[in-house]
Amino acid sequence: QVQLRESGGGLVQAGDSLRLSCAASGLTLHTASMGWFRQAPGKQREWVATVFSNSETSYVDSVKGRFTISKDFAKNTVYLQMNTLKPEDTAVYICTARTVGHGSWNSWGQGTQVTVSS
Repeated sequence: QVQLRESGGGLVQAGDSLRLSCAASGLTLHTASMGWFRQAPGKQREWVATVFSNSETSYVDSVKGRFTISKDFAKNTVYLQMNTLKPEDTAVYICTARTVGHGSWNSWGQGTQVTVSS
C-alpha cells in the first residue's frame, strides 16, 4: 500500500525559494521512479520533474536551472527545491510514484499549495 504525503508549500514572493517534501511509504526509492506534477485551476496537470531509481533526473524546460529534485534513501523522502520562484509557478504540487511493473505513474499524493505573488 503506497502512500505519498507532501508538505512544505506556502505563500512566497517572486524570487523566493521553497523546499517541498514527499514522504513515501509502501515502496523503496531504490526501485521506484518518483516525480512531481503541478496543477493550476482550469489548467491541465503538468509534469515538472522526475528522479529515477538510478538517481538520474529530468525536468520540464520551464524549471530547468531553478528546481532540483532529490531523494533521501534513509528517510524514504523525495524533495523538490524550488529557487527563483515566479508567479507562473503557482499551483498545487503533487508527488507521484511509478513502481516496478507499471508503465505510467500509478500512485499520487494529495498535493501541497504553492502561491507566488508578484
